[in-house]
Amino acid sequence: MKLTIAITLLTTAMVDGFTVGPGVTRMQTSMSATAVDEQDPKVVVTKKNERLRMFKSDKFHRKGFKDVREEVESRMENQFQSELVKDLTSNEFMVEKDGVRVHLAKDFGFCWGVERSIALAYEAVDHFPEKTVHITNELIHNPEVNDRLEGMDVKFIEKLGEGKKNFETVKDGDVVILPAFGASFEEMNLLDKKNVEVVDTTCPWVSKVWNTVDTHQRKGLTSVIHGKYDHEETVATTSFCEEYICVKNMKEAEMVADYILNGGDKEAFMKYFAKATSEGFDPDTMLEKLGLANQTTMYKKETRAIGQMLQKTMMKKFGPVEVTSRYMEFDTICDATQERQDAVHDLVVNSEKLGLDFILVVGGWDSSNTAHLLEIPHHAGIRSFHINRAECIGADNTIT
Repeated sequence: MKLTIAITLLTTAMVDGFTVGPGVTRMQTSMSATAVDEQDPKVVVTKKNERLRMFKSDKFHRKGFKDVREEVESRMENQFQSELVKDLTSNEFMVEKDGVRVHLAKDFGFCWGVERSIALAYEAVDHFPEKTVHITNELIHNPEVNDRLEGMDVKFIEKLGEGKKNFETVKDGDVVILPAFGASFEEMNLLDKKNVEVVDTTCPWVSKVWNTVDTHQRKGLTSVIHGKYDHEETVATTSFCEEYICVKNMKEAEMVADYILNGGDKEAFMKYFAKATSEGFDPDTMLEKLGLANQTTMYKKETRAIGQMLQKTMMKKFGPVEVTSRYMEFDTICDATQERQDAVHDLVVNSEKLGLDFILVVGGWDSSNTAHLLEIPHHAGIRSFHINRAECIGADNTIT
């Protein structure tokens, strides 16, 4: 009996030798998205401007440390390269062994942003060998990477619940790593006031979203963010907003559109979106001008569909002449996210031709990317499984 499976990976480190193996309360800040400089009332201070000011500090590091780069590159290659994956990619993404045929999705593994984030974190540890190194969150949603950081004695900032963290453990002169998801403005502002070295590994695609919502604020738009309100990336993004509402899917976007067109029970609406809106959000006045952005790991097709629906909604509500001044959107979905989703979709479309028995998705349990990849075969009715480590596959070939 021959078994045929397809694998899509969020990392190549988890596979080798053919063993595949709450509501967030934003921290209070004294600064809104836009404020006036007390020394010069003509100067408008924005959170983006403040972020750029922080970047200029000699204690804020975004480009890594060349003195340790060569050694870090060698270590990452040893840790995250896989002989099995090399065999797969050199043989049209397929290998067969002992009656099992494995097809690998043609786009897989760490994206450039994640590789950059890991490299910057490793370089920080090596560059500051005598200092205590902290990180504000998981670097990425990958257990092996985070375990390696713990093994390098990186201290993970304690979470206290309701979006709060215990920064009291960060002492004068310490090093603090900001993860690939980014950090909230409030956290960055707090660290800016401490005498610490900050190593920013934020993915540039996430920074692109922040620039987008800054544009919304400057144009007087409410940011509609297609994302999960309690996801680390979205928490960071909303911290750069003045007015926002998060929608996690088309259903919630349709609720917003219906309220724009027909009004409704304001209390019920706000109860539903209580944890997904800015403080003091008023749907009667704050849904008249909208800008769309998204968590970089969401479905691109769904974001586009939400955008088209919102544009039609604003056109219907205010007329075609005003829609250009009342609605704006930018594509902020990460290219690598879309490429991996497309690669899994190709496996699904060709599942019968390839004779697939099931699709195996390898990645962190709490990874939004991984969850969306799993949904693609699931919605298509193809048997699929999600594992986060090789150990999830037992010696008897059971998957747990």
